Amino acid sequence: MLFRIPGNKKQIRTDEQLLQAFRSEGDPKVLGELYGKYMHLVYGVCLKYLKDREESMDAVMQIFEKLIIELPDHEIIDFRSWLHVVTKNFCLMQLRSEKSKSEKYIRWQKDESAFMENVTDLHPVDRDEIDTDRDLEDCISKLKDEQRESIRQFYFENKSYNEIAFNMSIDEKKVKSHLQNAKRNLKLCLEEKHVRER
Repeated sequence: MLFRIPGNKKQIRTDEQLLQAFRSEGDPKVLGELYGKYMHLVYGVCLKYLKDREESMDAVMQIFEKLIIELPDHEIIDFRSWLHVVTKNFCLMQLRSEKSKSEKYIRWQKDESAFMENVTDLHPVDRDEIDTDRDLEDCISKLKDEQRESIRQFYFENKSYNEIAFNMSIDEKKVKSHLQNAKRNLKLCLEEKHVRER
């Protein structure tokens, strides 16, 4: 006959039980218990795509932090499969960001209008009154954090509204609002600089 010693062994909960517990309690430790079961898989996927051990370890932590915020908004049937997709998408976004960052910055220096939206009157970067890259950089630095980050990701990293929303843990409407406000503020700032330089 087998005897179980109370408190000697922690009860192992299924993925579904842990998901339900995290949704109801919101305790990161519960999510940590679930995530811990698959951390080696997340790391393996990250290493496959990022080809760098340190970056992959950072990505494992960043993905966990994202899950704390994002997971309650998703209906998940198979956590392992869902986590694999989330991890793959995260890595692809990282690679896309790194690849495009230097290219986009060079393009921006050569031709600011490369970062225009289709509606030209929305984005002041195309205006004649911009005399130097320094003016634009200075005006961007004066934006509120959310506006500056939205501008950086949208124009310099070529990210979509959806990607920015995921990265900043906000909804797409907020992203669009931050971009519109940022562009309006940039326009005012650049026009003010232009007036002062006359």
